[in-house]
Amino acid sequence: MRPPIPVSIGLGLLLATGQLHAATDPHPLQPSAPRTVTVTEAETPPQVRAGVLQSTLIVLPTEEKVANVFAGDTVNWIFDGGHIASRFISVKPKTANASTDIHIVSDHGNEYTLQLREVSNDPDSHFDSKVFISPGDQAAKDRLAQLPVFVPAAELDKAKQEAAAAKAAQTAELKAEQTKAEQYHSEYPGTLHFDYAWDEKKGKELGLQQIWRDDKFTYLRGVFQETPALYEVKDKKPSLINFDFSGGLYTVPKLLENGYLAIGKQKVEFHRVGGTK
Repeated sequence: MRPPIPVSIGLGLLLATGQLHAATDPHPLQPSAPRTVTVTEAETPPQVRAGVLQSTLIVLPTEEKVANVFAGDTVNWIFDGGHIASRFISVKPKTANASTDIHIVSDHGNEYTLQLREVSNDPDSHFDSKVFISPGDQAAKDRLAQLPVFVPAAELDKAKQEAAAAKAAQTAELKAEQTKAEQYHSEYPGTLHFDYAWDEKKGKELGLQQIWRDDKFTYLRGVFQETPALYEVKDKKPSLINFDFSGGLYTVPKLLENGYLAIGKQKVEFHRVGGTK
């Protein structure tokens, strides 16, 4: 029969086993302060430290937006660029010790490659909370000052929708204007009034053919050797008035009750029948 194992030894084994488990358990991750990485084509891609159940935000320069993202491992990593075009990409590992590369193409044509690594089992418990990308090549820096060469799909769809809406609005406006013009043309003859009287003999000698009005303007037409002066008469006092003259047509921006045309000593008086004399 074997002798009993001392209790102190048993407790020591239990403590040792507990310490072993504690040593192998992943330690809590801590976010690092935001940092900037410089990306160049000729150098090794910068490494970004990520943590399980943690999100690392990758931020492009202020002049750029994300046009496309490519990654080697899309099974063990989650990549989220949001629902609208922006300069932000969120990366999150699903499993411990996972690693992959990520290639970001910006709307200015710049390409940025990073190496992602999950670090929950590293001695250092810090992971990158936010990483700003800075282009290291002069050509990439120059492209920041130029117009975008790529339009993100979300912006393209939005632009198409806005263009379609603008076209529909323009079509509706043109149709409304056409309807209004057609209505005006159909109703306009009813607004014309040929209710002026004048000495037709004197009018013929001067070249006057017709006088009429609508609700806003007065019109005089004739064939004149030279353009007669046009006067309005109010309270038996004549005064020159403003008018447009083209092709023998006077267009007066008001309703005339009494007036006359005159060239030298030739004079043709007119008045509106039923109007004020």
